[in-house]
Amino acid sequence: MSRFDRWDDLASVRRRPRRPFAAAEPELYFPPELYPVVRHPLVTAKGSTVVNDLLLQRLYDYLEFTTELETLAVIPVATKISRGRSGLVLSGRMRSDAYKIVTDEAWHAQFSHEFVCEIEAETRVPWSLKGACTPPAFLLRLDEIRGRLPQDLRGVEGLLFAIVSETLISGMLSQIPRDDRLPLSVRNIVRDHAEDEGRHHVYFRTLLTHLWPALGRAERQAVGPLIPAVVYAFLEPDYAQTAHHLRGIGLTGEQIDQVITESWPTDRIQSSVAAAASQLTRYLSEVGALGDKRTLVAFEEAELMGSGYKNPGDASREFAG
Repeated sequence: MSRFDRWDDLASVRRRPRRPFAAAEPELYFPPELYPVVRHPLVTAKGSTVVNDLLLQRLYDYLEFTTELETLAVIPVATKISRGRSGLVLSGRMRSDAYKIVTDEAWHAQFSHEFVCEIEAETRVPWSLKGACTPPAFLLRLDEIRGRLPQDLRGVEGLLFAIVSETLISGMLSQIPRDDRLPLSVRNIVRDHAEDEGRHHVYFRTLLTHLWPALGRAERQAVGPLIPAVVYAFLEPDYAQTAHHLRGIGLTGEQIDQVITESWPTDRIQSSVAAAASQLTRYLSEVGALGDKRTLVAFEEAELMGSGYKNPGDASREFAG
């Protein structure tokens, strides 16, 4: 049975209205706990208006990240799957479901972009990165990962990134709809997205069980150690984007470095990434990806092995993150 059997009844593109933006005071635009730079003393000293403006910019970033992620990372992979060009032997049902994922993701990209336009019109505050030619951080990180792969394996990083992002994003989306400090329209649009991504999560988890066995031993040894970098490519903050916003409020280069370093210390990033990726790490273990020593070491060095984890291939060994 497929999670998409009732797609016509459940998909947001089929049953949810387009969510118009509606602001209300004194609501926040984005949870400050998810954007710790706004709590740094150098930022709070600028006043509450600056903090609120930064949270609005973060909402813009979040929505445009959704548009970029769907159009540049997920839709191309789902399209190849739907057309039988992914390199994997998949059932007709999985190919058919991939078409529905393409439709879902195109809708997510569209409503996220349109929502940004509506917020700009309502608040009269433009997205400060509009028109910037700099690609999102995840694309630059994926380019670096692609360069580390053997020539004949380049392209698999895109498939892996789609699996990583689609199995992790449903967790990322879970907090915002429950935060009643945010405008209802913001919570609703994220809730619509989250409900669709729950189905995608199951699909891409299944896709992983097809991908990993399809790789030969040498291919697994080449790809496996790079998976932590793929996870970080998706989950690590976009520091350049944040630096741009902090320059916009008048901080110096030295102050920007201080705010970013102190707001996102390395150990906190590692622990939050490990927590967010714990379910994915289990999925990778289940398909045997962590059975390779170099891959396991890469996961340990990236602090992705949670406390109490046991490798099914070696029950006597415990790993603490």
